[in-house]
Formats: sequence, C-alpha cells, structure tokens
Amino acid sequence: MQNRKPNNRPKNLNLLTIRLPINALVSILHRVTGCVLFLILPVLLIALQWSLSSEQGYWTVANTLNSPFTKLMFFGFTWAFFHHFFAGIRHLAMDVHWATTLMKARFTSKAVLVLGVVATILVAVKLW
Repeated sequence: MQNRKPNNRPKNLNLLTIRLPINALVSILHRVTGCVLFLILPVLLIALQWSLSSEQGYWTVANTLNSPFTKLMFFGFTWAFFHHFFAGIRHLAMDVHWATTLMKARFTSKAVLVLGVVATILVAVKLW
C-alpha cells in the first residue's frame, strides 16, 4: 500500500467565483444552447399550426412575431442556433483529431464565439 499525503489543497465550492477556461465555456454553452433549441421546438410547431389553421390564426401569429419583445427573443434563439451550429462543427473537427492542441482549441473556441455573434448580427440587420 502506498503512503499518501493528505490533500490539503483549498476547496472552492462557490461556483460563481470559478473562472472557466474558454474551451469549457464554449462546451457548456454548446450543451445549453442545444437544450434551449430543443425546448423551443414545441412553441415553434404550435405557432406554425396556429398560422396554418385559419386566417385569424395567421394574423395572430404574424402580429405576435412583429412585436419588439418577440424579435428580441428570436435574436437570442438565433444566437443559440449559430453558436450551437459552429460549436457542433468544432466538436466534429475535434472528433477527427483536428485542432486538438491547446492553442488550436483556444483559437477555435474564440472563433465559435465570434462567428456566432457575427452571424446573429447579420441576421438581425437583415430582419430588423
């Protein structure tokens, strides 16, 4: 049996003070955006069903989608989609052992964050 030294390292249990590396942040955001996109699907399908059910349903959905609050929410969902898309491509690339060094992984993490914001801004400018 080995002699083990007691582990006297300090323990930080406050999750709000932990500073995550950018790779971990992008990975966590990838999972969160995937959950958000999955959970918004029933709402989008119900809106589609209402809009196709009658003319009044169509105008109700159209007026709801034209409100500034709804547009702001959809820009959030747009960012979630683009972040999830680009992070998914990054994860697929890492699965085939591309960009697995720490420096390349950090670069691709930053690229995912930038591409997600730029694509969202482009969609926002086009739709607003």
